[in-house]
Amino acid sequence: MIATFQSPGATLELGFISLRWYGLLIALAVFVGIWLSQRLARQRQINPDLIADLAIWLVVAAIPTARLYYVVFHWDFYQKHLDQVVQVWKGGIAIHGAILGGMLALAVFTYVQRLSFWQVADVIAPSLILGQAIGRWGNFFNSEAFGAPTDLPWKLYIPVSQRPPQLMHEAYYHPTFLYESLWNLGVFLLLLWLFRHPRYQKPGTLLMAYAIAYSVGRFWIEGLRMDSLMLGSLRVAQVVSLVAIALGAWGLFRLYYQGKPLPDWQTA
Repeated sequence: MIATFQSPGATLELGFISLRWYGLLIALAVFVGIWLSQRLARQRQINPDLIADLAIWLVVAAIPTARLYYVVFHWDFYQKHLDQVVQVWKGGIAIHGAILGGMLALAVFTYVQRLSFWQVADVIAPSLILGQAIGRWGNFFNSEAFGAPTDLPWKLYIPVSQRPPQLMHEAYYHPTFLYESLWNLGVFLLLLWLFRHPRYQKPGTLLMAYAIAYSVGRFWIEGLRMDSLMLGSLRVAQVVSLVAIALGAWGLFRLYYQGKPLPDWQTA
C-alpha cells in the first residue's frame, strides 16, 4: 500500500477569509484539551472551572516562550533581522519552549490557588500530549519539520521552495510529523490507562510518564529531521529529551520504589 502525503497548502480559503491551518489546529487542540481536562478534573475532585482559568495562563505563557526558545537557537539569523523576532505567523515555534513556559505558568497558578501542582499536572498531561498529536499536523500543512529523503511507500512530498538547498533534487522525505503524531496518540492512550488504573494514582505519576514516553519518541524522531535546533553539534531536542527521561525516571523511582511523594505546595 502506497501512502504519499502532500500538503494542500498552509491556508484555508473561505471566500474573502484566509485562515492558516496551523492556527486552526492549535485552537482545536486548546478547546479539546480544556474539554478533556475538565472531565478528568471532576474525577480527581478538582473544580473544572479552574481548568478554564488555567488554560488562559498556559496559552499566554506557552506562545511567547515557544517563540523565544526558537529564536535563541536561531540567534545567528535573528540578530540580523530583529524585526522578525515577533513575527510568529511566519513560523518558528518550538514545543519544548511551549512546555517549559506552560510548566512555569502551572507552577505559579497552582501556588496562587493553593492547589497541588502534581495533581493538576496529572489532569492536564493527557490533554497536552493529545494537543501535540493534533498540532503536529500543522507541520504537514506548512510543509515543514520533515525528515531525511526517503523512497519508502509512506513519504511526504515537499515543494521545491521548502526543500533544503543541498537537496533540491529530492522530492520525498520522511513524514516525521506523522510519526510524532501517531507516537503522541499512543502516549495519550497510555496516560488515559494510567489515569484510570487504581495502582497509579500517586500525584505526579502521569506527568512523569508523559516526560518519559513522549521524550523517547521525540529522541528517535528528532534524529530523522532535517531542521533540528542545534547547540554546537548536538540536537537540542534530543538533549532536552534525555534530561526529561532522566527526570521522569527519578520521579517514578521516588514515588514507587522509595514510596515518597514528590515535593509539592501542599506539603512544603
